[in-house]
Amino acid sequence: MFSLWDDLEDLLDSDCPENQAGTVIHHGEFDPKQDAQTLREAMDGIGTKEDILIDILTHRDNAERQLIRKAYQDATGNDLVDDLEGETRGDFEDLVVALVRTPAEFDCHEVMDAIKGAGTKDSVLIEIFASRTNQEIKALNDVHLKEKEYLLIRDLRDELNGDIRKAMLLLVEGERDESADVNKQEAVQDAEAMYQAGEKKWGTDESTFIEILCKKSFPQIRQTLVEYKKISGKSLQKSIESEMTGELEELMVAIVKCVKSRHAYFAERLHDSMEGSGTCEATVCRIMVSRSEIDLKNIKAEYKKLYEHSLLSDIEKDLSGHVGDCLKAICGPDDD
Repeated sequence: MFSLWDDLEDLLDSDCPENQAGTVIHHGEFDPKQDAQTLREAMDGIGTKEDILIDILTHRDNAERQLIRKAYQDATGNDLVDDLEGETRGDFEDLVVALVRTPAEFDCHEVMDAIKGAGTKDSVLIEIFASRTNQEIKALNDVHLKEKEYLLIRDLRDELNGDIRKAMLLLVEGERDESADVNKQEAVQDAEAMYQAGEKKWGTDESTFIEILCKKSFPQIRQTLVEYKKISGKSLQKSIESEMTGELEELMVAIVKCVKSRHAYFAERLHDSMEGSGTCEATVCRIMVSRSEIDLKNIKAEYKKLYEHSLLSDIEKDLSGHVGDCLKAICGPDDD
């Protein structure tokens, strides 16, 4: 995997939005009232017909699912999310509820679940805030404010501490520069500043890395990565891994990986979640649902390039039952 993360040859052209494609697409001709009725019937009586839930929810995009959700509310007086939570269990419940929530609701609830209870699931926060756009971060903040009646930043202030807290509070604002302009001189200056704050210093000045990696645009950071390797002789990722530890290291590396290639970052996360003994279903489900309409096709292609077999084949091997069936439907068939 280091060969991927150390390769800067194609870095400046990576992850172009116009080349991204999801696996779940707009269905077009469907009747939300009929779908709502079919879902209600599938949950009525003793036992739930999970195959029907999977068939409908994985063959409609999120905008269409919201129409079904509204039709369901109008017909039954209940939120479809609440009924799914009452009629399904475990990982399958989490998966179908994720499909029915809006992307912002889903991200927000993943964040809220990660910070409630004993201990904070930093890896979930890191994945979401390292990879999401300003618009996506602001949307999840809006959901949090609507549901909890206070700002998400308050919970992060209470639950986190130290440098990871400082970095997360910058990211949660959703104010990263998103311009496409690249200033090469600024990139050289930032690369030199991080080199002086890390490799050339006894002890690391983490605040310099946080300020650059949490605020600058992805295109600007890509250029900075190139300049950093010219100055130090090794990649910024390797420098971070040798100079930092713990959650801050994980966050800074995640940002660098997303800057290089979100597709490869998510492919690696999926692979690591299914590798070895035990599968982290929550991570697999979160990535598959959240990227299904954005760039899951690209992630599948990157997965096959990195691991020489398909994402679908690993899902078939590692995930069974209704969860496996639902994820296979989201993933879609292997491309020829």
